[in-house]
Amino acid sequence: MDNLRLWEVYQTLASEEFKWVDLSRPLEPETPHYGGFPGMEINAIYDYEKTDCNFRAHVYSTVGQCGTHVDPPVHFHKEGRALDEIQISEMVLPLCVIDLVEEVEKNPDYELTVKDIEAWESKHGKIPAGSFVAFHSGWAKRKTIEEIENLDANGQSHYPGWGLDALKFLIEERNVTAIGHEPSDTDPAAVASTVGWVGEDYYLHQDRYQIEMMTNLDQCPEVGGIIFCTFPKITGGSGFPARCFALVPKAK
Repeated sequence: MDNLRLWEVYQTLASEEFKWVDLSRPLEPETPHYGGFPGMEINAIYDYEKTDCNFRAHVYSTVGQCGTHVDPPVHFHKEGRALDEIQISEMVLPLCVIDLVEEVEKNPDYELTVKDIEAWESKHGKIPAGSFVAFHSGWAKRKTIEEIENLDANGQSHYPGWGLDALKFLIEERNVTAIGHEPSDTDPAAVASTVGWVGEDYYLHQDRYQIEMMTNLDQCPEVGGIIFCTFPKITGGSGFPARCFALVPKAK
């Protein structure tokens, strides 16, 4: 029957040919976040040992940009869409992973370029419109905010990011729906500290969302996966911790 076709698709995807990859960091008070924001707080207002209600409930206090999180357009663009305006059709996308771990190991200030995108396309074909493009830099192996910010003796951060020209190419030439990366910022630290968040400002003004501080991209192939980006439907929301995961073919 035609109305069972999706169940058949699910059975195929749930088979041993594919695997699920969690792309989000655990969310807890110790979860790293941008140094200008407060950390997460968790307080139990009901608990088994404290009440006669036989249940547990917590109050969670966190900035939207904590750990692995979503930035909607309104994060940088006053008139941009908020979390509740992101369509669910934008939350399940083809996943393209650009692996530049070796380059970042040599240069922590590495800036992803149009040439990097073209090199990826020479191997895998044109990035499809409506896809999610993730920058795999290896930065997710850094667990603390000190490791992520990577300050030198002068207090200058060093971490990789997207080049402005690369972002313009992905939007204007490839029409991608979303991007993601492992550091806490879109722009490389060397750019953000000198000319500001020019890449993030441009990108979020293009009516796209992004996912920051991703993890486990090393478990995803460069092409062929599907990403699921989930987050609350907060009215006017300017960002929130996100649970992102991918369904990818198992390596043969």
